[in-house]
Order: sequence, then structure tokens, then C-alpha cells
Amino acid sequence: MNTTQRHQLLQRAVALAEQAFEAGDEPFGSVLADAQGVVLREARNRINSVDATQHPEFELARWAAQHLDAETRRTATVFTSGEHCPMCAAAHAWAGLGPIVYASSSKQLAAWHKEWGLESPPVAPLTIDQVAPKVSVSGPDEALARAVYKLHCRYRGVASSMSD
Repeated sequence: MNTTQRHQLLQRAVALAEQAFEAGDEPFGSVLADAQGVVLREARNRINSVDATQHPEFELARWAAQHLDAETRRTATVFTSGEHCPMCAAAHAWAGLGPIVYASSSKQLAAWHKEWGLESPPVAPLTIDQVAPKVSVSGPDEALARAVYKLHCRYRGVASSMSD
């Protein structure tokens, strides 16, 4: 998979986050692609429309475990708008999936929440490395992280502190 394909897949994950926002869910989206960059499955957050565990990364891990052989899972990449939470990182590792590429990090999200005066989430904002140290990770992508930040601002109804 070349750099252009990787960037397009990461952009698609951010577009899915936009779809989640438009549907009233938190703005997170993810794409599962095989080693050649072929999209195997997409998912968006559904925590408000289904339940609080309906994270796209968890959905993709569950689907992969049920539908893909071990080698395909090992070489597949998850492209996601936000770094996996601990629940999703664990599911990713248990499913035996390959690398994760994310647009925005857990550290960034935690800083945004602090900036907006939000309560801490019920789960510690651990990094993927802390939960699943054998999973290769890449991110954040600063340009796309800005887009994700603005989506989260819109979701939370707060003004963006970033200029365009």
C-alpha cells in the first residue's frame, strides 16, 4: 500500500466520523483495509444510536475475528479518525489485527476535553502502546487532527480555538 492510498484511507475514516456526527453520534470513524489497500469494512461510531460500546474500532475487530483468516487479519490495517480507546485497542489485539493508523491521538482528545471543561471519561485515556504494545501504530496526522478537532468542537457545541 502506498502513501497516497494510506492518506486516502485515513481521510475516509475522518469522513465516516463526519457521518457519525451528522447522525448524532460522537465523531469517530474507521476503515479496515487489507495489505493491498482494499477496503474490507467500514464503521462509524454509534454510541448514542445503539449503546456506549458501539465504537467503530471494536466493530471492525469483532467483524474481522468472525470473517477473516489469521493471516489476512495480521496484515490488515485499521485507519481511524481517533486513536483507539483501551476497549478498542484490546479488541484489536485479541483479534490479531495488524497496524493502526490514526488521525488524532488520545492525548489530543484528552487535552480537548480539558480545554472544554468536560468530565474525564469512565476509562483512563491510555495509548494503544500501553494496552496493546505489540500492535504497530502511526499517528497523529496533524492536518487531519485539525479536522477531527473541529468535528469534536461541533459535536460538543464549543467554539474552535484553531484558526483556519
